[in-house]
Amino acid sequence: MDNINQLLDELVAIDFFKPNTLCVIGCSTSEVIGERIGTHSSDEVAHTFFEAFKRIHKQIGVDFCFQGCEHINRAITMEKSVQERYGFEVVSVVPVKGAGGSMSSVAYQNFDNPVVVEHVTCDCGIDIGQTLIGMHIKHVQIPVRVATKKVGEATVTIATHRPKLIGGPRSHY
Repeated sequence: MDNINQLLDELVAIDFFKPNTLCVIGCSTSEVIGERIGTHSSDEVAHTFFEAFKRIHKQIGVDFCFQGCEHINRAITMEKSVQERYGFEVVSVVPVKGAGGSMSSVAYQNFDNPVVVEHVTCDCGIDIGQTLIGMHIKHVQIPVRVATKKVGEATVTIATHRPKLIGGPRSHY
């Protein structure tokens, strides 16, 4: 579980996070502790991770939002100021451990002014435990390779995006 900071420091070192951008976090705390996704949510893990993301937010200025589980249609928890900046539409749900998951629930409890939105388009994302965050990252997603392959027992997948290449054989990029 301590290697969340190792992962984030590795991403800082490769300039993954940018100021004033939005990064979606999907995290199965169950997977982190070695259990099947959605079966053993851990508020302790979620609190530890939230503090780690908060540290990076303060250090770099990247905003984090947190994907809930399938029981709330993978809705996203974020600060109201971020929602307003991007113009995302707020929905009526409060993530809890059993419907939203510990990570989303802890984020909701710890943000200054939390809101939940149905869908976002983020610049990048971190998926801890195969939570399927791709739907919330700008097209075209590209993987980011890191040395830290797992956080706890959970597989880690990192993604960013690039602009779409359009046109045909005569196009120049």
